[in-house]
Amino acid sequence: MDQGTAPPATGGKQLPPLQSTGFGARLMRRKPVERLVAEGGQGEGGSLRRSLGMWQLTMISIGATLGTGIFVVLGNAVPQAGPAVVISFILAGITALFSALSYAELAGTIPVSGSSYSYAYATLGEIIAWVCGWCLILEYGVSVAAVAVGWGQYLNELLEGTIGVTIPDWMANPPGVDGGVFNLPALLVVLLCMAFLLGGAKESARANTIMVGVKIVALLLFCAVAFTGIRAGNYAPFMPLGLGGVSAAGATLFFSYIGFDAASTAGEEAKNPKKDLPKAIMLSLLIVTALYVLVAAIAVGALPWGEFKDSEAALAGIMKDVTGQSFWAVLLAAGAVIAIASVVLTVLYGQTRILFAMSRDGLVPKAFAKVSPKGVPVANTVIVSLFCGVLAAAVPLAQLADATSIGTLFAFGLVNIAVIVLRFTRPDMHRSFQVPLSGVRIPLGRTGVPVGLIFPVLGFAMCVYMMLSLDVVTWEVFGGWMLVGLVIYFAYGMRSSRLAADGAAGAALETEPAAAGAKAATKAEVKAKAGAKAGAGAKAEAKTTAKAGAKAGATTAKKAAVPAQRAAKAGKPAASGGTSAAKAAGKSRPKPRKKARGKRK
Repeated sequence: MDQGTAPPATGGKQLPPLQSTGFGARLMRRKPVERLVAEGGQGEGGSLRRSLGMWQLTMISIGATLGTGIFVVLGNAVPQAGPAVVISFILAGITALFSALSYAELAGTIPVSGSSYSYAYATLGEIIAWVCGWCLILEYGVSVAAVAVGWGQYLNELLEGTIGVTIPDWMANPPGVDGGVFNLPALLVVLLCMAFLLGGAKESARANTIMVGVKIVALLLFCAVAFTGIRAGNYAPFMPLGLGGVSAAGATLFFSYIGFDAASTAGEEAKNPKKDLPKAIMLSLLIVTALYVLVAAIAVGALPWGEFKDSEAALAGIMKDVTGQSFWAVLLAAGAVIAIASVVLTVLYGQTRILFAMSRDGLVPKAFAKVSPKGVPVANTVIVSLFCGVLAAAVPLAQLADATSIGTLFAFGLVNIAVIVLRFTRPDMHRSFQVPLSGVRIPLGRTGVPVGLIFPVLGFAMCVYMMLSLDVVTWEVFGGWMLVGLVIYFAYGMRSSRLAADGAAGAALETEPAAAGAKAATKAEVKAKAGAKAGAGAKAEAKTTAKAGAKAGATTAKKAAVPAQRAAKAGKPAASGGTSAAKAAGKSRPKPRKKARGKRK
């Protein structure tokens, strides 16, 4: 099944050492699910704290999602699809739904901070996990910048309507748009969210919940006011740029759905992740999709689709045109300022937790896994915030949104594949949530194939379809991003991977006993040879001693017989002499034989 490595950091049972001898095996080494879960929350010098409930997790997902597509990207998507942008939202929502089902299943099975990066590591191998993690950096990190870009225009609306002062265009607009040079408000909102995150996950979640409530009220208020300005003629022609335009807009708007998986990045800070994460993911997606479709349908009915071009504050403009008063526009602008700040906060949170997981695995520097006594990855948060803030201030919105969409689609496609792989490699693993119809099986093979796997298959297919709808420039940017990522992996990540280090340690542990055994065998062989040589010497010595004893006995007997012969010649009895000779002969012969036998033994 999975390839093991070292024991969990919790001091659990020893896992089998990783065996990765070839280059391909090192690329495809996998991190066991049990180890991923066992290491949950642990960082360098501290650990994350489990403080988030189901409602807070849902608000994190809504906070990361709601507002991105409506408050900011709507102005770029409507010129692509016209009034049919409503269908684009539905298309993007269905694509997100299939992937959300896969996310929910994996989040309940592998409740860790790495999101789809960790899921890929457990099922598809290290190189695929790295590519997925690199896409998540593009997805989360760049989307923070993309959302922050539109914050400046809504802030200007708010400032103008309240105190009559606006930020100069050169520092309030994206570079290259209406004289924009450096988007200072975008940098400021990222730094503001950084300050919240440094206060701790629980405190950040509380602030996010309040901001989510404000932006939901603001969107419902927009719907109520803008509904009075709907003109039926604004819906015709409904699909002016055809199905291709709808698909292209859907691919762009898919960017606005990335937040639903933000809850999965909080897997190591959730109180009951196996139950709460799947619920939070599905509930947040349903709420967000319903609001997106409702707001988009009213917006294109109240304003001709051709007037949406290059407007990052489209909703505030609609409110002003419909009512003829600045009050409602100011009120909506205030809601948008809070809404966008909420998106930046939660997406920035997700990015730091993904890098935390990658750092713990050794694929990025250890600084990203260092945790303060308050349970906050401080260095990680500061580095990511500064990077995203500068990116938001210096790069135009449209390029950021498309680059984020393709990274998101790629990561979601891998999650759908991971569900299928894990179903076949670990079919008996407990899953707190499964995609629908998983209990119904097609009779194929030994156990059959779950009908529910059609959802991950469709999710993967739709991700590929929407990726192909993006323009060539976006693919070129994506290709360049992937190339840079692979260079970093082969130069740093592959060698610094904890699985690689644990595999080398396991190989060393296996080599040492083998070497010791060979040395002991050599010593035993030498002793055996010495013993055999000593035995041969003892045998030769015993044989020589026996011969010497026999010869001595014969000589003694011969000497003892001489007096008897003389006595016989003289006519004297030789009994005593014969007896003495016999005794002497008898005594002399056995003694050397006994001695020789003893030596042989």
